[in-house]
Amino acid sequence: QALCNASHSVCPIPVTADSSLLVPSVCGMPISERKCFAFIFPMASGHINPSLPMARSLVAAGHEVHYTCREQMREAIEDTGATFHSDIELMPELYEGREPDIWGAFESIKREHGLEGDNMAEAFFKVKPYGQDLMLPGIIRWLRSLRPCAVAYCPMMTEEAAYAARFLGIPSVALLTTAGAGSIPASWKEFFSMCNSSEKAIFQVTETSDLLRSATDRLNEKYGLALKYTQNLEPFGKLDVLKFSFTTLVTTCEHLQDPVTSDLQEAYAKDGVTFEAVGPLLDQEGAKRAAGHKFEGDHANGKPASQDGHRDIDAAEVLQQVAAARDAGRSVVLVSMGTVITGDSPDLGWDGRTIGADGKRHGLTGRELCHAAWGGAFDALGASSPEEGPLLVVSLGPQPEALGGLVPPANALCVPTVPQVDILRAGVDVFLTHGGQNSFNEALSNAAPLVVCPGFGDQAVNARKAE
Repeated sequence: QALCNASHSVCPIPVTADSSLLVPSVCGMPISERKCFAFIFPMASGHINPSLPMARSLVAAGHEVHYTCREQMREAIEDTGATFHSDIELMPELYEGREPDIWGAFESIKREHGLEGDNMAEAFFKVKPYGQDLMLPGIIRWLRSLRPCAVAYCPMMTEEAAYAARFLGIPSVALLTTAGAGSIPASWKEFFSMCNSSEKAIFQVTETSDLLRSATDRLNEKYGLALKYTQNLEPFGKLDVLKFSFTTLVTTCEHLQDPVTSDLQEAYAKDGVTFEAVGPLLDQEGAKRAAGHKFEGDHANGKPASQDGHRDIDAAEVLQQVAAARDAGRSVVLVSMGTVITGDSPDLGWDGRTIGADGKRHGLTGRELCHAAWGGAFDALGASSPEEGPLLVVSLGPQPEALGGLVPPANALCVPTVPQVDILRAGVDVFLTHGGQNSFNEALSNAAPLVVCPGFGDQAVNARKAE
């Protein structure tokens, strides 16, 4: 509804209504007013999954939806009826000669500018405007070719979408997949601490980084954006990009949004930013979701990695086993540690560690955290036969031989990916999770008891909420 409302404010596509074709739609618009919507989202499952039911509703109403994202997300996107476009192909200025990753080509740009020894938080602030300057020409070409009525985007990871939309006079709608505006400062503080950085250190980056400052100047000169060097820091955790958008959708309910400080509230009000709490945006039963992924190799294109003989068990069979367990009166325990921790990020992923003040990597890897969580579940709930004890459903992620030396008990079903929402709907007795916002909301929506083993960012915040 927000996208359709936004599309009425500015619409570069002329439409002609035929009264003989007027049919009510889920968006309140007649089907004859067929419109085009552009969705620009990152290769991050937690950020793109809530957008999928939005796209599905628009397609069902007779509209066109076009996504630009990474190949790993294609199957879930096309399941909605939307059209997929590869961001790598659309943005040669960024990707030619560079290695794609979850943040665009973050690691390649770091190497180009000698930032390998910087911690992730400070490097991210230095590199982000430089990457956006390389992304924008491709996004603008794509939007000009589509001529959409509105753009949907992630304000945490695809700010450039709103910049391009504003430059072209197209309304945009932000989809904030956290617990509202108040959640950003708290999760950033957790993230900065994990990266051995601080708010003060980030401010110093904005004062001293020629890379950040020169790229910001170019963005302002080319696109008239009036961006500050201290974007998102005044006040701390304010997403400045939201002032460019028609509204911001928040994927939780009104009462579960994190408190907003008075200075943050006043800053958003001054910019005319509005927030709409829309709930967790759960998709229909059986819908495909973006799941764990790798950057390279066969399973970067959606092929499951080998998982100790369990690779041939599909979503339908997993659901059948869950239903059979429930019918037999057995408990069901779902275990999932998310997609970033099991992915390839050198800072937050499977073999990733954050860089400390000494320039060296420290802390637990995603592999170590997952093995601790999985091993704890196996030890506490394992049984000697498949029919004994609870049914343990464990999502392992995309890494080959992810279990390593762990031997799952006979009552454990270990697979690369699981239909998480459908399993939660079927009913679980315990959900052991990393505590990402989507998993957290999905559990609450289905009254699933939580045990949280957090990795980074808002996961630690959600873990404390669960307590």
